[in-house]
Amino acid sequence: MTVASPPAASGRFGLPMVYLVDDEDVVRDALAWLLRSRRLVSEGFGNAEAFEEMVAQRLVHGAQAWPLAPSCLLLDVRMPGMSGLALFERLVERGLAQVLPVIFLTGHGDVPTAVAAVKQGAFDFVEKPFSDNALVDRVQQALIQSESVLAERQAQRTLRHALDELTDRERDVMRLVIEGRPNKLIADALDISVRTVEVHRARVFEKMNVRSAVELANLLRGV
Repeated sequence: MTVASPPAASGRFGLPMVYLVDDEDVVRDALAWLLRSRRLVSEGFGNAEAFEEMVAQRLVHGAQAWPLAPSCLLLDVRMPGMSGLALFERLVERGLAQVLPVIFLTGHGDVPTAVAAVKQGAFDFVEKPFSDNALVDRVQQALIQSESVLAERQAQRTLRHALDELTDRERDVMRLVIEGRPNKLIADALDISVRTVEVHRARVFEKMNVRSAVELANLLRGV
């Protein structure tokens, strides 16, 4: 395993990481140098099995635990042992294809395989020999996608935590608020005072970090 040592700037979720899986040392070294020249961190693996083992170790605490920072994978299609396509299919099974976008590195003869992988959810493929600038541009776009997925997952975790903090009565009030009922009708439905409804409504808005019933309904749409 080889690790580049670049001083890339940290983003919202920490230092972005580009994983390199290729059985040729010279290719991994060249890619690491290229990425380092654009201030991107990389970590290299000589075969698919080593990368999969690393992923399994980091997923011990569940599929949401890794990656924690924007990441993408540059993956050679054809390698001894497990192929790049087989590794990609296992990443798809683990639900990692969106948060860890895969860019296949392929020779001319493997283009149809790479195209099929893109249809299955791979981010892109780049044919060897590739343009350095074009490749790094796609890597950066893949990292943007990864960050977007991480942000969405973080928002969902925050929402679930906020919902868990609600009392049963606050949930009752929230449900009726989302239905558009005014406080008087909510009070009648729950057999409580309007003042009590107002208190619960205010607490719901505070815990859910919203300012209006419309914002609350939009937040919970699809939950």
